[in-house]
Amino acid sequence: MQSSSPQNFEGLSQQQATLRLQQDGLNELPTAQPQNLLQIAWHVISEPMILLLIACATIYLILGDWHEAIVLCGFVIAMLIISFYQEHKTERALEALRDLSNPRATVIRDGNQHSIPSNEVVCGDYLVLNEGDRIAADGILIRNLNLSVDESLLTGESVAVSKDLIPDLMQLDTLSMGSAGGDHTSFVFSGCLVVQGKGLAVVKRVGASTAIGQIGQALASIQEEPTNVQKETRQVVKYVAIASIALAVLLAIWFGFSRGDWLRGSLVGLTFAMAMIPEELPIVLSIFLGIGAWRIGQKQVLTRRIPAIETLGSASVLCVDKTGTLTQNKMALAYIVTAQEKFVCQSGQDLPEEFHQVLEYAILASQTQGNEPMDQALHQAGDVYLKGTEHLHQEWMLLEEYPLSKELMAISRAWRSSNQQQARVLIASKGAPEAIADLCHLDANRIKQLMVQVNQMAEQGLRVLAVAKAEFSDPSNDANKLPELAHDYDFELLGLIAFADPIRDGVPAAIQECRSAGIRVIMITGDYPATAINIANQCGIDSSAGVLTGQEMLTLSDVELQEKLKKIHICCRVMPEQKLRIVNLLKQSDAIVAMTGDGVNDAPALKAAHIGIAMGKRGTDVARESAALVLLDDAFSSIVAAVRLGRRIFDNLRKTLSFIIAAHIPIIGCSFLPVIFGWPVLLMPVHILILELIIDPSCSLVFEAEEEEDSIMQRPPRSITTSLFQSTVLWRGFWQGCGIFLTVLAIYGISVSLGIAEEETRAITFAAIVTGNLGLIFLNRSLTGNLRYALSSPNPILWWVCAAATLIMVLVFTLPGLRHLFYFGNPHPSDLLISVAITILTVGLIALFQGLSLKNSK
Repeated sequence: MQSSSPQNFEGLSQQQATLRLQQDGLNELPTAQPQNLLQIAWHVISEPMILLLIACATIYLILGDWHEAIVLCGFVIAMLIISFYQEHKTERALEALRDLSNPRATVIRDGNQHSIPSNEVVCGDYLVLNEGDRIAADGILIRNLNLSVDESLLTGESVAVSKDLIPDLMQLDTLSMGSAGGDHTSFVFSGCLVVQGKGLAVVKRVGASTAIGQIGQALASIQEEPTNVQKETRQVVKYVAIASIALAVLLAIWFGFSRGDWLRGSLVGLTFAMAMIPEELPIVLSIFLGIGAWRIGQKQVLTRRIPAIETLGSASVLCVDKTGTLTQNKMALAYIVTAQEKFVCQSGQDLPEEFHQVLEYAILASQTQGNEPMDQALHQAGDVYLKGTEHLHQEWMLLEEYPLSKELMAISRAWRSSNQQQARVLIASKGAPEAIADLCHLDANRIKQLMVQVNQMAEQGLRVLAVAKAEFSDPSNDANKLPELAHDYDFELLGLIAFADPIRDGVPAAIQECRSAGIRVIMITGDYPATAINIANQCGIDSSAGVLTGQEMLTLSDVELQEKLKKIHICCRVMPEQKLRIVNLLKQSDAIVAMTGDGVNDAPALKAAHIGIAMGKRGTDVARESAALVLLDDAFSSIVAAVRLGRRIFDNLRKTLSFIIAAHIPIIGCSFLPVIFGWPVLLMPVHILILELIIDPSCSLVFEAEEEEDSIMQRPPRSITTSLFQSTVLWRGFWQGCGIFLTVLAIYGISVSLGIAEEETRAITFAAIVTGNLGLIFLNRSLTGNLRYALSSPNPILWWVCAAATLIMVLVFTLPGLRHLFYFGNPHPSDLLISVAITILTVGLIALFQGLSLKNSK
């Protein structure tokens, strides 16, 4: 026991505590002022995509098509709901931080212990700490009994750290709080867990001033960024909408002046606007990402920010938190070592007899019930290797414990067997190898041999402890006569035990696949360099460039650190704010950054990254709330599936964009040219609507369901500057559409020259447009122009769309009522078949030319 008993600490008076609570406020994180419903609604409605949807719905209302107007209004409402959810999610992230640090706390006030809500703890309170407690505030220790604290939430370190008192209690009022991490500090931090021992701390910081509170403030200050596709779509939709409306007005004026029919001219202008406005783009983006979220959910990945799925496909850097992400965040016994032999702990093996005593006494030196990870690992190993033997002693009586101290980094426990006739007391000790060597009074040569074994295992990233035993004869059977110090026993060295934080299953294979896909993997951890390098080597992360420590980062400017990060793949001893700095500098280097993590310390970087990926089972609430994706099964390999899906979505969006452009060109041309050249009007609003019934499901469902290309994970990620609307995609759609349009125009011209009636010509031409649209779906199924793939690759939705379109056209051409609705005559069946055949031939020629041009470009 260090310091004096709690009765010597009066603590604050209740009156002082109440006054400080009024002055400083509650010990909780401040909540951000939420926007009201009208503010959120105005922000969403002012988006260009929403304005376009409202404009389209208004056009449909003018045309009297209530069904289409209601559908588009439904999308507006859906996007409002999504935005409300996003605002609510931000509040929940901060709420999760508050919940994490809001259990009850025990304080000393007026000389007595009181259990109070942790949000009522104030600066100056004496905070009582016991094993299993969640620390309620930041403070400095003034009393300590073998206290160990798990600070991995703040530092990422997988091993609990031991605590000491401040050297001089007289400095208490002037001493400032240090940072988390490292052994033998006197600082304790809000939100961290006491895994062993007891203590008493003076509270120095509460609420937003604590280390965890500062993380919360950093989290609240980070703004979520829209994806590139969202930005591009907004711009394109806005420009096309403006151009469409302007041309529609000019076309209506032209029609009115040239033909003297202004009402008809208004209808023609609206028809052209409907044909040209790409209403599919915002809808397609929402549906692709929405269904993508459902698909990735089938692979045990929860999507919290839907647009991040698309961004994940372009991820070029994956920042990996070691503890709990690459590793299981728990200790497991790896080796048991004697002077001559070493046993590798693997499932399915029996423990040789010569190692039994080492494990037996290591267990006796451990807490029977506790939260210390190494003690838990030893008890688990005992259940595996010693069950059913005489080496487990649950019935023995604990007589004395000699706790860990700064002077002797070992813990010793004295036991008496259940046989009351025995006068012997057995003492088990485990701790730092140099401490046990001291207890055993080893000579210099034996210590040297011991440390060689220790260093060999430490270089593998293992935590090494030594184990010793002693006997004490007590003829009087009086526990009060035991020696006061562990040094008074005659200890014998038994051996060494080494612990590892095991790698998660499937991690090396997943990282290798990320590397084959051109994604850099950078491990960021709070652990020591030797451990970090060892874990990196086990996982397959490149360690050739060495490591970068948090201390080195403090000496580097942003430019210097940015340059270092281009080569380094391992960052160790890193603090939370440095993780955020790393992510931001990588983003400034034009990298698309994905980061995995599970602790509170990861939350700001998770939110700042383009794609934050949290662990679902082991992750903290705030990490899950801040991340874009959550791995529900904590399987690192699921990240690969998410990357694959992200790339597939972007590829399918490109296919869809080419199709949209190609499908609209014949419609725009057939709406525009007849008006300009004084020909009979070819397309009416009803024709545009029926064509949209083919185009819309093709865009939103057929192409979304397309499987990924075979080479999707063997190519580097696309550049951050790569646009969805790149010239190759636009040109591909343009010349496909022009090919179909020229064919349709030729069929129209031939029909007119043969003297076929206007309404019959419209029917023949419309059949060619529909056939061309269906053909364009097949032309855009593959980015490589593989016609065999386009015809044979399974996609049930495609065939449903083709069957539905064919059925509708058969009904329209055969039922008189529908023919009248569509302004069609009754063309000869052979004329329709010839029109369809010519269009199919054109599609085949386009496919042949497309395949040859793509082959030559490789």
